[in-house]
Amino acid sequence: MERFTVNDIVFLVFFFLLFIGLALPMGRYQSRVYQGERNFLSALLHPVERFIYRLCGIDARKEMNWKGYVFAFLAFNGFGLIFLFLIQVCQGGLPLNPQKLPGVRWDLAINTAISFVTNTNWQSYGGETTMSYLTQMLGLTVQNFVSAAAGICPMLALARGFTNRGVENLGNFWVDLTRAVLYVLLPLSFVVSIILASQGVVQTLRPPVQATTLEGKAQTIAVGPVASQIAIKQLGSNGGGFFNVNSCHPFENPNQFTNFIETISILLLPVSLVFTFGYMLKKSRQGWAFFQASMILFVAGLILAILSEVGGNPILAKAGIAGGLNMEGKETRFGLINSVLWGQATTVTSNGSVNAMHDSMLPLTGLVYLFNMGIGEVIFGGVGVGMIGLVFYAILTMFIAGLMIGKTPELFGKKLGIFEMVMTVIALVGPAVFVLLFSALATITPFARSMLNNPSSHGLSEILYAYSSALGNNGSAFAGLNANNPFYNWTLGLGMLIGRFATILPAIAIAGVLSRKQTVFQTEATFPTTGPLFVGMLIAVIVVMGALTFLPVYALGPILEHLFMQSGKAF
Repeated sequence: MERFTVNDIVFLVFFFLLFIGLALPMGRYQSRVYQGERNFLSALLHPVERFIYRLCGIDARKEMNWKGYVFAFLAFNGFGLIFLFLIQVCQGGLPLNPQKLPGVRWDLAINTAISFVTNTNWQSYGGETTMSYLTQMLGLTVQNFVSAAAGICPMLALARGFTNRGVENLGNFWVDLTRAVLYVLLPLSFVVSIILASQGVVQTLRPPVQATTLEGKAQTIAVGPVASQIAIKQLGSNGGGFFNVNSCHPFENPNQFTNFIETISILLLPVSLVFTFGYMLKKSRQGWAFFQASMILFVAGLILAILSEVGGNPILAKAGIAGGLNMEGKETRFGLINSVLWGQATTVTSNGSVNAMHDSMLPLTGLVYLFNMGIGEVIFGGVGVGMIGLVFYAILTMFIAGLMIGKTPELFGKKLGIFEMVMTVIALVGPAVFVLLFSALATITPFARSMLNNPSSHGLSEILYAYSSALGNNGSAFAGLNANNPFYNWTLGLGMLIGRFATILPAIAIAGVLSRKQTVFQTEATFPTTGPLFVGMLIAVIVVMGALTFLPVYALGPILEHLFMQSGKAF
């Protein structure tokens, strides 16, 4: 069985060096794109950009105040929600449906529409048996692009709020959206799609293949336009897979190389946007400070999860399995280390795709994944939104620092007032409160409890994971909970909306207030936000906030399950 070896250490070091090496130039490139500066794709794509503006009647020179930016954001998301709902319920009468799949049940359709519009990509269904090719391409894949781009836009508005002086304008939402899709998501997805297709990831519009097994039985093998969806699902922090088992499926993730490419894709844009934010502030060292805080938390969680899995299950050890290593739910094609690395990457970035079943991970590994989502997925986080979450925690950190030194808090040259603090508390505390409320409701509702596959502490972890995933706009699941029913479809759908808009709308509002303020010149009394003290305080605030909010329920879930496991009891 597998153990942690020197080769694993070499692989992890190479992995980190590669994705950091790719994220740095990508961060610089994106800052040029979003500030309208010339880049190496301008000659090819700028005429396309101008054509889109003319076609849609967009005046690229007209900027919006924060209320206009919010209205455009909500209108775009509202239209996407309605369109995606309708295409699902009507798919039985639409083309590109070689399996003759019927329309999607209404409660599942609204849940899925909310899921993909909010960039959560929670899936209560089996993709290959529920969604037609048209729904997968025109509905889900399109939302994978635009929901990711829509998440980047508020981060850009927030950056402008810090750099503007005495003005109300935060840029143009439609311009930001267009540039994110055209210059970033489409070119990257094209390259990754070609790589994946070359390795055997399916990309076809042909109907399912009818095959005969060695036993002489008939078998239907689902195929479809997979590679194009998988590329953007990883790059855009989406996670919604074409197949029910997501990236465990060999048609989505056939070998070690595709697994490596997809894991890199999960982290590339979230990490690069940390540097983009610093460049847009004209403070590249600030981007590095945020990167250091996120990387320390990322590595710490990864080490704990690896030690948990490598340490094994004492129940399995007593049963004669060498080392008690638990390979249940893990693909032997990828092994233990790649499974844990993917799980850590997908839960810190709100990606939500899986290459192993998280329900089968050992309890402390599940605790790490739950904590990643519980703190708002700010360890790099989803595209754009993760950086917004880091800024919220930075505002809270500076407020605490201000109390310690008796000085009005300020961040990146802007004074922080009551409004900014109220919006920050709403964004950080609101989703966490609803995770606990919805989880409590599910545990006291007999029907909701009947949907569990496991009792006791593990069953609580399954419920808690579902709502943490929904409110964190992650989309991954423990996979031990039957959530395709009206109760979970509605509560999880509502949770996804709260998690998305309770984070983004306060950020845009803060950007509008900051944009009208003048820059405060730094003095010797200014608390520096690029040094190790700030990084350490930021990490401490994130960890303490997460612990104060969730430690009691974690103690009843994964922590208690770990103690049960040590005493020889499993669920």
